Parts: sequence; structure tokens; C-alpha cells
Amino acid sequence: MTDRPAALRAATADLQPPFAVVDLDAFDANADALVSRAAPGTTIRLASKSVRCRPLTDRALARPGFAGVLALTLPEAVWLAADHADVVVGYPSTDGPAMATLAADPELAARVTLMVDSVESLDVVEAAVGRSPAAPIKVCLDLDAALELLGGRVHLGPLRSPVRTPAQAVALARAVLDRPWLHLDGLMAYEGQIAGTADGAGPRLRQLAVRAMQRASARELADRRAAVVAAVSELAPLRFVNGGGTGSVEQTSAEPAVTEVAAGSGLYAPGLFDGYRRFRPRPAAYFVQPVVRRPSTTVATALGGGWIASGPPGPDRQPTIAWPAGLRFSPLEGAGEAQTPLLGPPAAGLRLGDRVWFRHAKAGELAERVGELHLVSGDALVGSVPTYRGEGKAFL
Repeated sequence: MTDRPAALRAATADLQPPFAVVDLDAFDANADALVSRAAPGTTIRLASKSVRCRPLTDRALARPGFAGVLALTLPEAVWLAADHADVVVGYPSTDGPAMATLAADPELAARVTLMVDSVESLDVVEAAVGRSPAAPIKVCLDLDAALELLGGRVHLGPLRSPVRTPAQAVALARAVLDRPWLHLDGLMAYEGQIAGTADGAGPRLRQLAVRAMQRASARELADRRAAVVAAVSELAPLRFVNGGGTGSVEQTSAEPAVTEVAAGSGLYAPGLFDGYRRFRPRPAAYFVQPVVRRPSTTVATALGGGWIASGPPGPDRQPTIAWPAGLRFSPLEGAGEAQTPLLGPPAAGLRLGDRVWFRHAKAGELAERVGELHLVSGDALVGSVPTYRGEGKAFL
């Protein structure tokens, strides 16, 4: 393998920072790794929010083992459906105009599936599309996948759907089937406490606690998800059963009830994945900032750099400093909107105009900061592609 830091720096030497880079060699290797981690017969549905770049979404979906898109919002799904025949909206929508657009176009309605998690969300859809859309509106049931303990007083996992039990899922499925202008298409359950929680980061006791929780949650969810799928399937066939994420591909795809796993972050391999034990994707996405100040002989200050990830505020939501190795953030400033002071032995050798390479803590959020991603393959800059932002889109 080539010296990737040196190759990436050389390939982008003529670009003016700040800019963002995707290492296509790592991106492709990560795509292959996601497919290889899945059980035979289980496909990867690409989570578009983790990429936010149509050419790179297309690149991943062209590989065997990937099939379909999991979009973030309905407007995004409508936009992507012009090029993709199977787009599931990952979250319930209240966007009436977008639903009306969907209802008026039979081909679009055949390509897009809405997410619902309550009778109330069905009522929102009905209010937007009426009872006689041009074609039935496809919907997917969202099952809460969190681990609950002590009679529900402890909830470990994302706060998502109110539907947890087979009886609740059946009741919602019946409500869908009672509306002939809707079509029950699939079921989704995202176990963020497994797929989105690092088990190899932080103090040792925390790591052990996370692993124990994840084992218990995987056992509980496998049984509950299978029971829900069996109960709902008695009412109507399900085209797909979606679960998991990049962090749980092996576990989720091993469940017989699951037909596909949603994943996308593993393509870019952002900083948060450095704390996972089960897999090691290759870092593929970076952003680069120039040094613009030297407050002292031991400090170098980069322009901007405060591209903080969503989630609970903490050090793990800051970018990771990739190169030069050995740099660290100032504890008093961290990564800042206008400037990022950098400490550590390499700081003394940095001069104005030198470049610092960072990795975002999360995946697709990087694309909200830049209009294009510069692509490197081997040791050459092979092109640039627009992000959603570069195409004038800002969905969420």
C-alpha cells in the first residue's frame, strides 16, 4: 500500500485550503468491507445522510451487495428518486407539499416509501395526500429497537418509535391496511445503542459496560424483532425488514428476520469509528485547514476547524487531527469557528500556510461545510464532485 498521508498531501498540493478530500481507494475498500461483513443474502441499503454527495452515493450503489437508499427527509428522497428506484425515508415526515408531490406522480410513489410510527403519522399522510392519490403511498413501520430495563424506566438507545411490541406493531399495521390508499411495504428498527455506540473508547469500565449492554440488547432485540416480523407478516407480506448500521452489520444481518442493513458512515470512516473493536475501516474523508497564526514558538493556529459533530457535546464530537501526527487541541479553545490553536511537539515546526489535516467526528455532516469533495485515487487528484450543498440543497 502507498504511504497514504504522503500521497494525499502530494495529490492536493495545488489546492487552496480549506478544502475536503475523499480517498477513493479507502472509500472503495470500505464499501467492500461493509458487504463482506453482512451475512449472505443480506444487502446494504445506503444511508444517504452519511454521504450527502450524489456521485459518491452512485459509486457505492454500483457495487454488488448494495441496494436501495435510506434518505433523511422526504424532499431529499423525492430528489434522489429521479435516479434511484428504491428510496426509503428514514424518519416520519410532516412535509405536506412534498407528500402532495409524491401522491400526484405514480412513478414517484412507486419509488419512495414513507416512514410511519403511529396512527397520528398516518393521519398526517392522509391529510396531505387525501384518500385517492394517483397510486398507493408506500409506508414502512418504524419499530423502536432500544433496550428497556426495569419495566421501561431505563431506556438504552435512541428515543424513536412508540411501537415496541408485536401487538403494537400489528395494531399499526392494521391501521395501514384499513386505508386502501396506503400500502404496507416494510419494517425498520435501528439499534443505535449497538450500531452507533463505540465499544472500545473511553475508560476500561465504560467499555466493559457498553459491551455487556450491547450483548443483552442484541439478544433481546433479535427475539422481539423476529416476533414482530412474524406477527405483521400474518397480515401482509413485507418487502423488506431493515435494521442496524455500520457498527452492527455482522450482528444485525445474522438475524433471519432481517433482509437488509442500513449503512453509510463506514464509507467515509469518520473519527467516531476509531473507538469500535469489531471492525477497522480505512479513513477516507478529510478536511484541510491552513496555519494562519503563530501565537508562540510552541503553538500553531489553524484557520477555522470547529466543525463539530451532532450529538451529546463532548470531546468525541470534535474533529480528529490526522496529520501532522502528535498535534492536540488547546483545552481552553478546542476546535473553533474562526481559529483552532494546536499544541504538541509538531506545532513548533509549523509555519504560516502549512496544512493541517482533520477528520470529522461523523460522516455526512462534513459535506454540509463544503461545496465539493476532491477525489484522490492512488497518488493522483482525479476530480471533484459536488456535495448536496454544492448542488444548492440543504435538507436538514
